[in-house]
Amino acid sequence: MMEARARILRIENGQAWVKLSGKQGGCGRCDEPGGCGSVQISHAFGMPRDEFAMPVDSRFAVGDAVVIRIPDGAPLRAALVSYGLGTLLLLVGAALGSLAGGADRGDAWGLAGAVAGLALAWGVNRLLPRSRNWRNSLSMELSVEEDCSRRLRVLQ
Repeated sequence: MMEARARILRIENGQAWVKLSGKQGGCGRCDEPGGCGSVQISHAFGMPRDEFAMPVDSRFAVGDAVVIRIPDGAPLRAALVSYGLGTLLLLVGAALGSLAGGADRGDAWGLAGAVAGLALAWGVNRLLPRSRNWRNSLSMELSVEEDCSRRLRVLQ
């Protein structure tokens, strides 16, 4: 289970706006001597967001220190569906389009097939979050940080 510490900034309409605390990503040795600095790649198109909304219930209040838990493998599954499906359908669409176009119009039909494959992947990726099973497999869990430390003391 992946975990990140955060603080609740505000609660609106059943959504808690949380701000991640501390430096996120990588092994934490980016700025140390010998650190690879690979997390800097994620900053190529701007700084990552550290505030976002997630569903919350009445146990939480503004200012609470919380822990966000994400199931192991959920980020990989999401990335594979988001990027892998698009890549696969682009290639399949281009191949089928090239075959359908024949020798004289293969390139144009290949391009049309690639665009159709990407459009199909975009549609699937837009519909997938509406699936309850998909959302549950990627769901994040929010708990008060005090509960976590209390549970750890009980386990020790």
